[in-house]
Amino acid sequence: MNKDDRQQQIQPVLPTCSSTSDCFPLTHLTNPECGSENSKKHEVRANNNPADLFRMRSVVSFYICYVLCLCLGLACVVCVCVWNSHWRQGFAWDGSNQQFNWHPVLMVTGLIVLYGNGAVLYRVPLTWGQNKLPWKLLHASLMLLSLILSILGLCAVFDFHNAKSIPNMYSLHSWIGIAATVLFALQWAVGAAGFLLPCSPVSLRKLLKPVHVWFGGSILVFSIAACISGINEKLFFVLSGNQPYSSFPPEAIFANSLGVLIVAFGLVVLKILSNHKWQRPDSPPEETGYTQVIQDESE
Repeated sequence: MNKDDRQQQIQPVLPTCSSTSDCFPLTHLTNPECGSENSKKHEVRANNNPADLFRMRSVVSFYICYVLCLCLGLACVVCVCVWNSHWRQGFAWDGSNQQFNWHPVLMVTGLIVLYGNGAVLYRVPLTWGQNKLPWKLLHASLMLLSLILSILGLCAVFDFHNAKSIPNMYSLHSWIGIAATVLFALQWAVGAAGFLLPCSPVSLRKLLKPVHVWFGGSILVFSIAACISGINEKLFFVLSGNQPYSSFPPEAIFANSLGVLIVAFGLVVLKILSNHKWQRPDSPPEETGYTQVIQDESE
């Protein structure tokens, strides 16, 4: 074997390349898993899916609470009407016991149910991204209707007490109830002046917003305390003789159940109001002549 033959045997055998891609593999650059535009899109979708699912769960959980709030509110109104029509001989406005029956109906309907639904109005996701002014007006209108019904409920009981020569404002229930109504009236007046009047500055609205929200929840707590203490006080007055309160008659069961429904309704409303994920997001001002009202922060 000569020298040339030995060199050929020692020289490494190089692989034959049928194409450029075989010799210089670039498949890692065209693979969707390794940095192409398609892979980036897949990564973006993969990264966004958890957030979308979380947002969807948040919206679904809100609507579950909101439907529960509506159902409990309707149940409260129906139960207080049935209680006073079936066990308390109906309604009238002549200074009799039937006039007093308007008091619990109006207070539960106005100071609890309408008030609670008006308070959670801004949390409904269907209202997000829209002109806020109509929802402000609807919120103020619901609250005004709630206040009017509450005042009518107070007129019913004061008129009844005066006709029967019964002292006014002697019980803890009456103290809590009148405090809730007075605070509600002040809350509505200050809110209307601060958030609806075009002349009110944005700085004032930012200052009033946390106070407005805090007082809103506090008034609801006052209202719930007034209603359940009033139910209990009424049962102590009317259930005596052959059917005392302690014997647990059907009327007591029904009225106590009404109190439980009121507390459950209040807890659901407070849950909605306290969840920061369900707050209305900030939205840019829209083209309107009432821009100063729309430019304030969401509530």
